[in-house]
Amino acid sequence: MPEAWEIVTQRQPSKAEEKGLNFLMKVAKHVKSNAIVIGNAYMTLGIGAGQMNRVGAAEIALKQAKENPLTKTDELLMASDAFFPMDDTVTLAHEYGVKAIIQPGGSIRDKDSVVACDERGMAMIQTGIRHFRH
Repeated sequence: MPEAWEIVTQRQPSKAEEKGLNFLMKVAKHVKSNAIVIGNAYMTLGIGAGQMNRVGAAEIALKQAKENPLTKTDELLMASDAFFPMDDTVTLAHEYGVKAIIQPGGSIRDKDSVVACDERGMAMIQTGIRHFRH
């Protein structure tokens, strides 16, 4: 895990989750505008992008992952190219079985998303690096 990354939740991601989150963040870097990438340590299972908000992009990616026959719901991870301005994306991710999230952080409401993860037993890493682009 790069030095600049910070685990901000009570639950620490497993080594496999760290590997997967690192991989998914690399994928998210190359997706344009409100990128949400769902997958595991080995593959991308859903991508949502180009939506007006992060929840819309997450919903697309999560539905793709759910419909993917390779999806094992006990291994789902989420990467985001930009911060979560509210905790609604975390809530939606949990409903689909996401175990850990990586995102840049930097919202004035970061704490809301961290608390939402803690309440649901999810891990979250903040990278401090935003990839969001239009």
